[in-house]
Order: sequence, then C-alpha cells, then structure tokens
Amino acid sequence: MLWHTSEDKVIDGLILAIQFLTRLPIKKQVDFNDRNLSKSIFFFPLVGIIIGGIGGLTYCIFGYLNKEMGSFFAVLSMIIVTGGLHLDGLSDTADGFYSYRDKERILEIMKDSRIGAFGVIAIILDILMKYIILSSLEGNIPFILALSYGNSRVVISYIMSVKKVSRKNGLGDMFHSSNPQRYALFGGIIYVLILILLDPKYLIPLLFSFIMGEIITRVTYKKIDGFTGDVYGATIELGEIVSLITFMGVIRWI
Repeated sequence: MLWHTSEDKVIDGLILAIQFLTRLPIKKQVDFNDRNLSKSIFFFPLVGIIIGGIGGLTYCIFGYLNKEMGSFFAVLSMIIVTGGLHLDGLSDTADGFYSYRDKERILEIMKDSRIGAFGVIAIILDILMKYIILSSLEGNIPFILALSYGNSRVVISYIMSVKKVSRKNGLGDMFHSSNPQRYALFGGIIYVLILILLDPKYLIPLLFSFIMGEIITRVTYKKIDGFTGDVYGATIELGEIVSLITFMGVIRWI
C-alpha cells in the first residue's frame, strides 16, 4: 500500500511542513521524528507559495469591489491560514529584543504568553505595511504574493539549517538538530531554477529576503546568541514584507 512505501515518507514531509507552517486542516498523523522534520524543510517554499496563493485568490475575489477590499481580505486570509503563528513570533521577538535586557531575561520575556507594547506595535506595523503594499502594487498580485511568501520560506529553511539556535530542546532546535541541510539545499536549488525559468528578475526579491535574513542573524546573535522559534517567525514576516517591497521596485524599474 502507498502508506508503507518510500513515497509515503515524502508525503509525510510535505504534510508535516503544512502542519507546522499553517493551520490547514490536514488530519493525517505524522511521526514527529528527525527524518520527517528534515524532509519537511524541502517543502517549506511550496507551503509558502500555497499560503501566498490563498491570499492571492482572496485578493481576486474581493478585488472586484476595489483594491482596498482585496488587500484587506488578502492579508486577513493569510493570517487565518497561518493561525497568526508568525505574527506571534514577531511580537514576542519585538518585546524581547526591545527590552534591552541580558540574554536570559530576553528569552524569559519571549516565552511569556502576555504581549507587551512593542509586540503590539510590531503586529500593527506588519499588517498595516502589507495592506499598504498590496493596495499600491501593480501587476499580477496573486503571483507576487505566492513568490514573496515562497521567498521567505526559502530563507527560513536556510536559516533553520545552518544558523545556530539559542534555546536548546525547543521546536527550532528540533528542526536544526534533524540535519536538514541537504533538503534545504535541494529545495532552494529547485526554487531558484523555477524563478530563472519564469524570469531571472524574480531572483532580486529573493536576494533581498536573504539579505534581511542575514541582518536578523546579526541582531539575534548579538541579543541572544542564536535563533528561537519566535525569531524564525519574525524572520518569515519581515522576509515577506521585504520581498513584497522589492517586487514593487522590480515592477516599476526593471
């Protein structure tokens, strides 16, 4: 049967990636082991494309009314699809990093379920920025959303594979310790080749997303000596915004 073949192991990786990055209702039980965790990294870009594609479809549906309605419901739909998971990471990261405390205290603040002033500000600015960008974008909005959300997941798959973690035994450490480097590499290569086939200029937003990832790496190494699950979420959110902004420039000037 299919569920006892090697193909099933690949499917398990895809399902785990969807379950980890979204709240889409996939009920199949997948073992949370190193093999499945590492394989799931390969599918991160695809899951990002799915999330952005859902937002793009929502934009098309409500965009018949006007761009503002389309933009609002596109952003809302992507928050619903991800369960606000990455926004939560962004808010916790903002609260921790802007507390200007020592490493251990920052980590304690980031684990606190309560949200602080900087966390609220970060969420508001993130959602507002995406709404403004989508309201101002020209061109194929669903396509741009799909690639921007794919770009951010390519970057996070790279970061989760090669950058050090700050908190041991956390979810981020589990992914990092599963040795997903080759799956992140193969997934990244395939994604880049697809972008080249579509149009080489689409590599520019991906490049800027990687630059943002390196900037975040420098900051988080300085603050807490490595990444946590919350910082992964913040990196995804900021990567999406950077990619969308870069697409604005690419469409206008190239």
